[in-house]
Amino acid sequence: MVLHLETKSTSGHSAAESHRQDSVQLLIFNFLLILTILTIFLFKHRRVRFLHETGGSMFYGLIMGLILRYTIPPSDTENSIVHNCEDMTSSPGFLLLNITDQVYEYTYKREVAKHNMNSRQGSEILRKVTFDSEIFFNVLLPPIIFYAGYSLKKRQFFRNLGTILTYAFIGTAISCIAIGGLMYGFVLGMIELGQLDKMDFYFTDCLFFGALISATDPVTVLAIFHELDVDPQLYTLLFGESVLNDAVAIVLTYSISIYSPKDNPHMFDATAFFTSVGNFAWIFAGSFAMGSAFGVVTALISKFTKLCEFPMLETGIFFLLSWSAFLSAEASGLTGIVAVLFCGITQAHYTYNNLSDEAKMRTKQLFEFMNFMAENFIFCYMGVALFTYQNHIFNALFIFGAFLAIFVGRACNIYPLTFLLNLRRKKRIPWNFQHMMMFSGLRGAIAFALAIRDTNSKPKQMMFTTTLMIVFFTVWVFGGGTTQMLTWLHIRVDVNPDDELNLETLRVSGDGIQVMNPTEAESAWMFRIWYNFDHKYLKPVLTHAGPPLTTTLPTWCGPIARLLTSPKAQDHRNEDDADYIINNDELSIYFEDKAASASCYEETQGKDLPADQQLADKDNLSEGESQPRLGLTSSQTTSVPPS
Repeated sequence: MVLHLETKSTSGHSAAESHRQDSVQLLIFNFLLILTILTIFLFKHRRVRFLHETGGSMFYGLIMGLILRYTIPPSDTENSIVHNCEDMTSSPGFLLLNITDQVYEYTYKREVAKHNMNSRQGSEILRKVTFDSEIFFNVLLPPIIFYAGYSLKKRQFFRNLGTILTYAFIGTAISCIAIGGLMYGFVLGMIELGQLDKMDFYFTDCLFFGALISATDPVTVLAIFHELDVDPQLYTLLFGESVLNDAVAIVLTYSISIYSPKDNPHMFDATAFFTSVGNFAWIFAGSFAMGSAFGVVTALISKFTKLCEFPMLETGIFFLLSWSAFLSAEASGLTGIVAVLFCGITQAHYTYNNLSDEAKMRTKQLFEFMNFMAENFIFCYMGVALFTYQNHIFNALFIFGAFLAIFVGRACNIYPLTFLLNLRRKKRIPWNFQHMMMFSGLRGAIAFALAIRDTNSKPKQMMFTTTLMIVFFTVWVFGGGTTQMLTWLHIRVDVNPDDELNLETLRVSGDGIQVMNPTEAESAWMFRIWYNFDHKYLKPVLTHAGPPLTTTLPTWCGPIARLLTSPKAQDHRNEDDADYIINNDELSIYFEDKAASASCYEETQGKDLPADQQLADKDNLSEGESQPRLGLTSSQTTSVPPS
């Protein structure tokens, strides 16, 4: 057994030096975040859209990593001595060593492969700025994922639920297989060229890479979409797919990592395959149930207690129970990322309705701030890691193959699935939306976190380096080209989501315009079933909204119904139900106003249009289709009526 001892930790002076280096490390990233925030302000003030804040974070991190790499002197060679322990046959969690009658305790950190020993020769500060991957999964990713669920536009999300689930589950699986298959072909070619050893890469390694790189993170594109008020259907499809896609990619990566054929690693093993599929289903379903359960518990506590009288305590219990969803899933062997995602969705749909006005604002601002800081920190670290991580393996052929594979995998995901979905959708997904979704398949924080989690072997180090290259390229090039792409594809902008919802509740008949109930206007049968069940049972149980349970449950459930029904629901029995939605990152109430809907339609659709154009618009509306509008011009954003 080889034992590496960092002898500097044996003195009080070294402990003080280590503390100083830790402070320097945190100061570096603090300085990078300050620069990023000032740059964001400048970009917003100047209305600069060619580079998003995440791209700026990566650029500053890149510069800092370059400075650290080539200006910090290497550490003492004494600190990198390798000691041989011939009598030990295992790696203990901690060691007690007697050195010249002094006993020292050493804790296990990680295994260091022999080909990775060069990482021990660099500066101590370079080793410290290389964070433990668990920090990303346990500290930085949870607030990002929770905020994605908490800020979800629920009405648009559930109206397109079937489409989003298709892209997220089937599409991610297709992308994983396509990327893995293409990469395996490139790996075989590299073996023939002598660039790789035959035992370095297996097909499962390529599938693992396909799973982690299938995690899309179009944060740059979505930020521009939000700023320009792009068509809400396109925004919802892209945002919903990216949120669930991250969760699926994480579970899929784990399932592939435990796939272990008994005989030949290069051959397919049916038993191992079905074991991995079963693990995927169990982990995803269990994480979903645990996250939703914590959201339900929070909703019940906020409903049946008077915490709303103490907003600080209310916010504290909300935060801690949300974090507990992640930790409980991880402690149970499930996936905390999936749990905290669905916890966020449940909290936004139920618990938020029970909070006091002050707690509503506090929770929204708290998680929005945590998401902002964590996201920019990760992108800063990506830039730093390009130079400070000392085990990069740059292989031009592998990187080229990866770029080709992600484009092919994205195309196999979007175009065939959209064709099949359009066969059943009343409001079809047009070609320009499909091209924009293809273009928006950026990679970001999730792919990076999955890649850095295991870098002990040469294949994993090559994957990590390639993932960094892909993230840099997609964020800078594709993210920077989003505005121009909207113009080329003639995608409409300056769209008010509330007006869209109002217009879609209308129906044109031979006698003129008639207003229909929004629930009846939905084309997704899954949404209708969910809406009815949620409105009659879940909302009244978990919130103060909805009809009293005494009117929806059977008569023999009278005692339970009276116990669970909120007095506020009894008081508002005859009032219209409020559908709480999240609009433009602000938690607000959307009331269905039928008269305003008809008035809005007449004013916006009939104004300044010839009679034949008005008739054509009515025909399009009755078919439930929306034609694409012109997007951006070189000087301004425009939105013209459909033709």
